[in-house]
Amino acid sequence: MLKGRESVVRLVGKRRRFLPNRETLLSASDDLELVTCPVCALKISAQNHAINSHLDTCLSESETPTGTKRKLSQRTLLDSNFLSKVHQSQLTNNDDFCGSRHSNYHVINNNAVVPKAKAAIAAADVDVTMENVSGVTLQTFIVGRRFFSHENELHVGANISLLPDPHNVKDPNAIKVLSADSGSCKCKVLGFLPRELAQYLSPLMEKYCLSFEGYVTSLPKNPFDFVPIQIVCHKMILHGEKEYEDVEAFKCLWKYAIHVVESTKNRPPGITKYLQNFCLVIYEVLRSNPHLFTDDEKKFMESFTSLSNDSQRLFVRLYTRKGPWFRISTISYSEVLDPQEAVKGLSAMGFLCLFEDKDKLHDNDIKEILNLLTVSELHDILCKLKKVLPSNVCCQNSNHGRRKSDLLESLLPLFVGGLCPHLTSLVLDKTGACIRISSKAESLIWRAERLFFLNGEQNLSTFLLVDLGIVKYPTYDCIISEQIFPGQDDLLAYEEAIEVAQLMDEALDGNAVELVLRCIKISDSRISSSSMKTMESTTSELVATFYSSFSASWVYSKVVLLGVSFLERERRYNDAINLLKRLLNCFTCDGRRGYWTLRLSINLEHTGYPNESLTVAEDGLQDPWVRAGSRMALQRRILRLGKPPRRWKTPSFSASIKRKITEVHVQGRPLNCEMGMKNRFYGEDGEQCGVEQLALQYYAGEGGGWQGVHTESGIWLTIFGLLMWDIIFSNVPNVFRTRFQTAPLDMETDSFYLVRKSCIESHLQKIHDGMGEEILITSWESHVGTACRGVNWDWHSLTELRAAVTCIGGPCLASLCRHLAQDYRSWSSGMPDLLLWRFHGEYRGEAKLVEVKGPRDRLSEQQRAWLLLLMDCGFNTEVCKVSPVPMPA
Repeated sequence: MLKGRESVVRLVGKRRRFLPNRETLLSASDDLELVTCPVCALKISAQNHAINSHLDTCLSESETPTGTKRKLSQRTLLDSNFLSKVHQSQLTNNDDFCGSRHSNYHVINNNAVVPKAKAAIAAADVDVTMENVSGVTLQTFIVGRRFFSHENELHVGANISLLPDPHNVKDPNAIKVLSADSGSCKCKVLGFLPRELAQYLSPLMEKYCLSFEGYVTSLPKNPFDFVPIQIVCHKMILHGEKEYEDVEAFKCLWKYAIHVVESTKNRPPGITKYLQNFCLVIYEVLRSNPHLFTDDEKKFMESFTSLSNDSQRLFVRLYTRKGPWFRISTISYSEVLDPQEAVKGLSAMGFLCLFEDKDKLHDNDIKEILNLLTVSELHDILCKLKKVLPSNVCCQNSNHGRRKSDLLESLLPLFVGGLCPHLTSLVLDKTGACIRISSKAESLIWRAERLFFLNGEQNLSTFLLVDLGIVKYPTYDCIISEQIFPGQDDLLAYEEAIEVAQLMDEALDGNAVELVLRCIKISDSRISSSSMKTMESTTSELVATFYSSFSASWVYSKVVLLGVSFLERERRYNDAINLLKRLLNCFTCDGRRGYWTLRLSINLEHTGYPNESLTVAEDGLQDPWVRAGSRMALQRRILRLGKPPRRWKTPSFSASIKRKITEVHVQGRPLNCEMGMKNRFYGEDGEQCGVEQLALQYYAGEGGGWQGVHTESGIWLTIFGLLMWDIIFSNVPNVFRTRFQTAPLDMETDSFYLVRKSCIESHLQKIHDGMGEEILITSWESHVGTACRGVNWDWHSLTELRAAVTCIGGPCLASLCRHLAQDYRSWSSGMPDLLLWRFHGEYRGEAKLVEVKGPRDRLSEQQRAWLLLLMDCGFNTEVCKVSPVPMPA
């Protein structure tokens, strides 16, 4: 895979079905229209959002005649729209502003709670006491009906009672809804209370002896849908005097129960959890980012809640499917009672495009609709065409085979060439009316998802993983005081850049060289037309912040880097050199500069300019952003290229990088030693194994009785995550913005260490002093199973981690954690293959780190940099070289 391809794929995420700017980006014009900025006189893109964004930057940074900088009124208003730190501590972990059980964090800004819910909570604070809750009426619902089949027990006015279900494996706070009219000793279970309400009523019933009874107020059309009920707090039994803390806890629980009841009046919790999640995304995005949508766009998205339940459910179902086209005749979901009416409602509101007439379809539409047909339907169409088409045309398409792909290949030429004008009618006769998500709905919902999750790897399915208990996200506070996208123009430019990235990815899949070159040219032009002020506005003078990764220029830089790899593969080194120079000139504070500099030096040597290659390498060592393996590679290039007569003086770093790394040689009986294949050997037990397993067997035996694991970076990142858990998820403003993060947004930037320096150093001192094992055990027991970047709960047991931490020792462990905290991005890969340990007594031991290399393998520059760094930190390191046993003569 080309260097940078995986990064672009992650950035794009799920490919969009509709790209708003596709036609513009793929226009035949080779020259992108540029205009001159009237403020700084730089050439910029002629697109509206690019002009607006650039002018905003120029005007905000240009000085007025009085010497003061003019500030944008929009940004000023945005900054004043959040609470100060004084108010941040007033919210508790129980703040659930959307009534969703996913809220394992609290957002701290003045829009965090729905105004109506605020009023309800305020009223609860005034009225509620431990004596007057008896007789209070609550409106709620029965959910989970699909797990029970007591339809006869349900009728309007049916009496019900509530019973806590603490042994429920999915939710210990679950509350059963029982039929009080069954007439038998054992009441029948009708369902459950909504989880959002049960989490507060369950402790009230258990600790404060509250009981609830009620009745069914109405019945739904769908037998498995939610059932509206009314419950009454029937009695309250107090056992002795309650402490003040108990009274406050009671009031807090009751307050949030009222909050949930009030917030669900206008949005009842149906069985379709996916719809609730979808509405949550829309609500939170519009609440926290209103400035990124026009009034028309906000009105359109808000209109979704006015649709019928069937329409809402059908839209979410279709949106999460591949599509883009769907046959109405095949739409069937148990929770959608009337698909036809649901389609009409969505079509009337502009969420769906309904096509029943062939005259309304475009050429590309027919190509996509053909994929809806089954093999038998395609075969029938071809048979009918044989009767109406000329014999010479039929002969060209007679060998269509039986696979769907073969049948489509036979039909598409007939349509594209216009050989069969009746093909469209034949296709629509088979499919019937077809629908697809409208381009407007597609674009706005995609934007909402991107703003909600802030990446392309997560989408609505992330909610499902949490609901099923497959993924558990950590608890942290979201302290938001700045917007990632100051204005809509910035967001539109970012969206267009992602479109270019998707086009680049699609072009590489289809080996469309011209389209690849077009995407490279667009990205290069966008970067070139951006002023240095714009580039530097996303980074501080000393620290590249995470905000830069949400800029259009950052996305384009990824496309250009992928383009460099493509051009190098095509041996177009001069073009690659120009792109690398552009990246280095435009992005002066970027952790990727090391790789860019290295590739520039290599390509210059490829083109026959060794002196220029050497100069680039030497200049790169003066760059503070050139680190780790890239720095090591440049130093080794300088030693190789900088020999007399080019350079007479030996560099000062020569002795350091030429240090001898201990080597151990192990021989094994090879299974295969072919070029391009992973080496396989027979182990000491006669079983097949890789070179790493063979080395482990050697070290466990004659190599010194070591225990160990083949881990590479895995165990080190796990140890770092567990030891530094409280630091990683500490309260730092603006780095936690969604409830689905496994690390702060600044984790891979220099600011991670600088912002938390005092806390990190204090924590590392504890590790240095020998408290590492205690911290590790506490972190494991408190957070086991919770997702955290780098931590893998399945690969290593607590016993292995404890042994490793104990044998490594506090000083070495603290030094390693400090390097990862200072530059996680550069040092999170390339660690040695094996971590070995052995004990001397019960509480003392030693550790060894081993890089294993098979025949014809050699150390990468990143691996060499790690080994030398570990040696500096005091680790015992060595390289184990595995070779085949010599064949007898």
